[in-house]
Amino acid sequence: MTPRDALEHLWMLADCDPAALDLLHMEGDDPVLPSVFRVGALAAATTGAAGLAAAQIYGLRSGRAQRVSVDVRRALAAFRSERYLEVEGGPPIELRHPVTGYFRTRDGRWIQLHANFAHHLEGILRVLGCTGEREAVARAILGWDGAELDSALAQAGLCAALIRSPREWSALEQAKAIANLPLFEIERIGDAPPEAPGTRAGNGNGAVTRPAARPLEGVRVLDLTRIIAGPVAGRTLASHGADVLLVNGPHLPNIAPLVIDNGRGKRSATLDLREREACETLRGLARGADVFLQSYRPGALAARGFAPEEMARLAPGIVCVSVSAYGHQGPWRERRGFDSLVQSASGIVWTESVEASRGSGVEPFAKPRPLPCQALDHATGYLAAFGAMVALARRATEGGSWHVRVSLAQTGRWLQTMGQVENGQHVADPQAGDVADCLESMDSPFGRLRVAASAEALELTPPYFARPPVPIGTDAPAW
Repeated sequence: MTPRDALEHLWMLADCDPAALDLLHMEGDDPVLPSVFRVGALAAATTGAAGLAAAQIYGLRSGRAQRVSVDVRRALAAFRSERYLEVEGGPPIELRHPVTGYFRTRDGRWIQLHANFAHHLEGILRVLGCTGEREAVARAILGWDGAELDSALAQAGLCAALIRSPREWSALEQAKAIANLPLFEIERIGDAPPEAPGTRAGNGNGAVTRPAARPLEGVRVLDLTRIIAGPVAGRTLASHGADVLLVNGPHLPNIAPLVIDNGRGKRSATLDLREREACETLRGLARGADVFLQSYRPGALAARGFAPEEMARLAPGIVCVSVSAYGHQGPWRERRGFDSLVQSASGIVWTESVEASRGSGVEPFAKPRPLPCQALDHATGYLAAFGAMVALARRATEGGSWHVRVSLAQTGRWLQTMGQVENGQHVADPQAGDVADCLESMDSPFGRLRVAASAEALELTPPYFARPPVPIGTDAPAW
């Protein structure tokens, strides 16, 4: 599948105007990163679709069409934005715990642990009954069979994944549930009159006082996400002019470099949703929001009164966007997960690893090899932003409240259907110096930053960030 084929597939799945594709220009093809998978097609298609959707919204608001361009190389630089981040001329401190990674099990399998958050690490150590040194963890894991440990950690609500082959994954009930879902869903969940983007942030009587200079100018986004996928969605909406208010729980952990990289263009507040008053504050914010973006596990926010259907009653015309790891259906729907874990569970790591070991005489592979970027995270984030903009455009023409659903596992399944790149792992891995033209600088409270620029190029309204990232909790929870 070529990058253009992939983007046209997304555009048609969303039932968007085919004529818009005549204004699209794409350059480049796989391989650009060392991988057997078509990560370049995935990156260019998802970033390009988001750019094209932003152009369509601008056209609705201004009557002006514009060309959109996307280059595979620039898209992949954006897909590795956290890797290329520099603070004051050097890389930020990496908060990767030594226990995060791959371990051999008693039956010769590999299991991956995700232990970057203290409570996840503590839970893993309780299950294993060992101390927190990597060597102690490795010894303890050698006392478990892989599937047994995978199940035990999942039942404890922890973050891990057994590396499975594609065939093993496809036999699981969760894989079958994902196979029955579309790549993404954009569903009408309530009635509301047509509403143009930006009117909720107008002058108080539903009117915008001047023509919009940017596609999402005046669009209010509540961003209740952390780490990469959801934050990339909010960051993308901010790059096209949205007013994005990030709302984190003050007790929830974060990863500092990701706060910087994915906080561009956003204000940042905290609310402890375990408290009734905080939930009321969030409801008040939601009444004035156009988009409610969240990446809690399916059902977690609904338990506090923030189910999409409840949001549609609270704020008719709202667009709810839900990002999850393994999808909203199936026995794993509430399982915690991150990009790398979904890669391991669904056969992506297995495929990359087998290819890397081909000809070595070691079966099936001697060392796990993931994708060369957090492709599922970034692609899902851009798909979430794309879905949000498609829903905003539908709201403008036909009204309604909307719910957009995406997941890392659904995105991973799509990547696996794109076909493979012969000798794809043999290309050189680009370093920061190789993509210098894809980076830009900005000042911030964290210092001078070097960051990956937006991949999509819009002829009339190029994406940019009107504000730098700020520390968590810098702003009040208010519009």
